[in-house]
Amino acid sequence: METEALAAAQEIDFSVLGLFLQATVTVKLVMIGLLVMSFWSWAIIVQKYILYRASKREAEVFDRAFWSGEPLDELFEKIGAQPDGASEKIFAAGMLEWRRSHRQDGGLIAGAQSRIDRAMNVAIARESERLNSGVGFLATVGSTAPFIGLFGTVYGIMHAFTEIAATQNTDLATVAPGIAEALMATGIGLVAAIPAVVAYNKLNSDSDRIVGGYEAFADEFATILSRQLDA
Repeated sequence: METEALAAAQEIDFSVLGLFLQATVTVKLVMIGLLVMSFWSWAIIVQKYILYRASKREAEVFDRAFWSGEPLDELFEKIGAQPDGASEKIFAAGMLEWRRSHRQDGGLIAGAQSRIDRAMNVAIARESERLNSGVGFLATVGSTAPFIGLFGTVYGIMHAFTEIAATQNTDLATVAPGIAEALMATGIGLVAAIPAVVAYNKLNSDSDRIVGGYEAFADEFATILSRQLDA
């Protein structure tokens, strides 16, 4: 009897594709949903990696230009009022408000410093939103994917026990496929969740570091303009 059960079990396809095809409709939907979440997470991870790398490179290039000793008015004329880089946008926001704060007679409108600070803070907030857009989805995947996978496992095991009760057969060939396909749902949930959590922490840290660099630059630029205002 044991030999027949083992022989029957060996004929079952325990590959990932085989278990997926044997699973119930509910478990299949859970697996497909988790796979979609995983692919979407990796798309965000790759996109953010490229974006953050480009942002760091752009900030380094602009910092060299800013501290090269070139007059700020000439640098502003060179990059224009609507540049592409984040650091350039913050600089342009400050310079635009600086120029708008001058009256026709050359004097400054009261409250220029606070308006310049607000203009640069708005630019920083926009860049921070751009850097962090989509990152929250990784946190959602990391926190929910294991539980979604667990739901698929619980449902699959319930279905397996129902099949056992219906057939009155508890041999390995009957029990193993249902249990295996059910556990695979939890496995896929973990495969989706673990990279998402690791990437979320890494991207969140990198984003804070980049935004911190923007804020430090804005403070330094505001200090330079403040000296000119006092003069």
